[in-house]
Amino acid sequence: MPPVGVLPAKIMSPSTDMRENREFASEIKFLVTPAIAAQIRDWAHGRLSPDPNASEKSGGRYQITSLYFDTEQFDVFHRKGSFGRSKYRIRRYGKSEVVFLERKLKTGGLLAKRRSIITLEELEQLDGDEPERSWPGFWFHRRFLARSLRPVCQISYERTARVAMTRYGPIRLTLDENLRAVPTGGLDFGKDEGTLLSEDRIILELKFRYEMPVLFKYLAEEFALNPQPVSKYRLAVAALGLAAAPIANQVAPNHQNTSPCLIS
Repeated sequence: MPPVGVLPAKIMSPSTDMRENREFASEIKFLVTPAIAAQIRDWAHGRLSPDPNASEKSGGRYQITSLYFDTEQFDVFHRKGSFGRSKYRIRRYGKSEVVFLERKLKTGGLLAKRRSIITLEELEQLDGDEPERSWPGFWFHRRFLARSLRPVCQISYERTARVAMTRYGPIRLTLDENLRAVPTGGLDFGKDEGTLLSEDRIILELKFRYEMPVLFKYLAEEFALNPQPVSKYRLAVAALGLAAAPIANQVAPNHQNTSPCLIS
């Protein structure tokens, strides 16, 4: 029998490919220790299916590398006006020859994501001053120019993902570890892994539509999880010393009762 609220695996179809389908309306993050993360992996293994994009040999893990963008004044980092509601990035999975142009938009506590797929060779088109309407990345390029964005840093990490289909839509659990960042000024993906952002905390994300599913409520109760909205980008910028964070938003790293992060 599947866990409470989760449909049998045969209900799932290719349309639930979580890497392509960005319809989640809610996302809750937690910071957990490596020991707790290991327990959560075991918990999820018996209740959720492997991410269809991860190979079985990898144990459901895969590498993610993203280029993040901001203005010269770091308006995204400082959450100035509309810059505080959206992030633009280019994401690559493993050593793939294709990448995803993405916008992550938060309104009223809910998330909306838009993404388009292009090849690595096409990244150079973002250097142009005129977006090409026939190009899949036209919408991204147009906003890129309108918002005066530029490459700021590359962030990489290893992700473990488990998924399921419920009566209210897909749900997804991810654990992100070995977060590293390096400054960048270009549109290419570098080989330098960069600065380790945290040694003793792993980011757990629960994604779902509508209200939190019963299965995730059980998880939060069993492991006494407390939400901590983490921003990988803001953590990276602060760790690399690219911009000074407001004192009110700084959290002491590696403290027993705090998180080594900057709130998103």
